[in-house]
Order: sequence, then structure tokens, then C-alpha cells
Amino acid sequence: MNDILASILHAILRHRWRKEPLKSALGRCLGAALAALFLAIASHDTGAQSYPSRPIRLVIPYPPGGGADNVARVFVDRLSQELGAQVLIDNRGGAAGIIGADVVAKSKPDGYTLLDDSSSRAVNPWLRKLPFDTLKDFAPIGMIVVNPNFLVVHPSLPVTSVRDLVGLARAHPGQIAYASSGVGSAPHLGGALFEYLAKVKMLHVPYKGGGPALADLVGGQVQVLFPNIASGLPHVRAGRLRGIAVTSTKRSRAAAEFPTMAESGLPSFELSEWNALFAPAGTAPETIAKVNAALVKVIAAAEIRERLFQIGAEPSPGSPQELDQFVRKELARWGKIIKEVGIKLE
Repeated sequence: MNDILASILHAILRHRWRKEPLKSALGRCLGAALAALFLAIASHDTGAQSYPSRPIRLVIPYPPGGGADNVARVFVDRLSQELGAQVLIDNRGGAAGIIGADVVAKSKPDGYTLLDDSSSRAVNPWLRKLPFDTLKDFAPIGMIVVNPNFLVVHPSLPVTSVRDLVGLARAHPGQIAYASSGVGSAPHLGGALFEYLAKVKMLHVPYKGGGPALADLVGGQVQVLFPNIASGLPHVRAGRLRGIAVTSTKRSRAAAEFPTMAESGLPSFELSEWNALFAPAGTAPETIAKVNAALVKVIAAAEIRERLFQIGAEPSPGSPQELDQFVRKELARWGKIIKEVGIKLE
């Protein structure tokens, strides 16, 4: 706009001092200015439409084999097709998701580094000093799934119900080991909430991710775990673990034969993990919108939804604004629970 005004002024001056016909001067200068403006607009549109023009890194801040990793591998190929660029999974486990999240927070906000994070991001701020701001350093893209958690035990443990586990834990305080994917992770919250509501004491054994925790549970090094259904159910179906109860308020479609914790005698017990997509703060709104549209379309596809249901994940696509509101509510909810239960870094 400034260039056009400058061109008009220049034309008037040429008319006054060089005696060039005003109509001719205005026409020539305006034509040149408008051509430059249209070229700039076209270049901007071409740049926006060119994303993505190279592979996208999807950082999963947990090791392979955990819930977030399992869910991502269901939809990542379809997301690649929808975006027209390969989406490559990069597992960066450690510190309950903080290490991988920090990688994304400090990445260039160009849409080529994204974060597939979980419910731990609503818990970590209450337990740790973070190298980033959970709300300010990330741009929400959209929710992916909500996963009820699943109380599972090693088959050698002589329990088949929540009441059995409560009785055994009371008879052997501090001797039953429950694993987690790290301090402040959903499996840790599940174990701590179980101890608090059932008035028992168990031994917490934190790992660097859900995959290693599950591996040691299957191997018998620990006895109890609260993974999400997506990662725990396959082991239960294969007979490597015993399922006891789901932690959602309603029974899971994928494991309807298992009661809820509320049905099993702990009415206040509710725990679900979730996975959502984020970008570094400062990522262009049009890039966020493009990835969100692709994600929503992929998660809504019938075959993707069915595959997610089969592993116990509940598809929950939505807008960036809805994800932002959800994360803020989760932060407030878990802050209150952590204070009441007394969960602290160990």
C-alpha cells in the first residue's frame, strides 16, 4: 500500500515538474505498483501452499512401545499421505516426557518439528522445574485420542480383582512393586491414587517410558502397572499379563469385559491419558490450520478409528482452541489432585 501511494505521489510530481501528462504518469506508475503488489501476494500464497515441502519430524517424548508411540504408529502413515510429506517418528524418551518436549520447544517454528505429547504435560509443571513454559512455548494443533488406563498385574500375583489387590497390599505393605513411565506420568498417578484411596502402601519403580515399564512387568521384575489400554491390552490378550480393571468412568469399548475401578470398590478413582499434537510457539497460523485439518481428517477415517478402538484408544479430534482449553483445565485438575494426594518427586 505504501508503494502504491509513493508511486501516485511520484506521478504527480513528474506531471508538475516534467510536464508529463498526469493521466499517463498515473497509469504507468500505478500499473507498475499494482504489478509488484500482485507479485508479492502471489509469492506469499505460493509459500503458504508449499508447506510441507520436506519431511516432518514428529517427536514422541517417550521410548518405543508405550501408549503414545503405539497410537502414533496407527495414524502416522495416513497423516503423511494427507499432508503430502513423510512424517517421521523421533522417539526422545526421558524425564516423563520433558526431554522430548524441550527439543520441540526450542525448535524452529516452521512446522517441520511437531510434538505428540500426553497427559504428563498437565502434571509435570506441578512436580518439576521445567526448561520451558507448558502453555507459552507451544502452539496447540489438535487432540488425537483419549486413553483410559488399565490396572494390569503379572500373572504370578495371586489377584483377580481390585479387592484382591487391596487385601494383598495391606497384608504386605511396601512389598508389591508398581511400575510407571516416570515420576508424574499417568501410571505413577494411577499407582499413587490407588495407594491413597485404598489406604495401602506399595513400592513405586519409575522407568524412562511406558515401553521399558511394560517389558519389566511382563518379565516379572515388577508386579503392577497402570498403563493406558492401548499399550496394556495386547499383553493381556496374549496372556502375558492379567487385566483387572479400567480407570475410566465407563467401561472401555476395547475391553468391555473388565469392570471400572468405581465398579470394583474405588468410586473416586478416575484416570485417563490423552495424546495431542503441538508445535513450537510462533508457528504460522496457516501451518497450524493445515496440520489440524489433515489430522482431523485422518482420525475421522473409519479404518483409522477402528484400529484405534482395537487398541483401546478413543479418537477425539478437535480444534486448536479446544485443545488449548482442555490443557488448561487438565492443569488445574491435576494440580488439585497432586496436592491432595501428596505426590512429590522421589
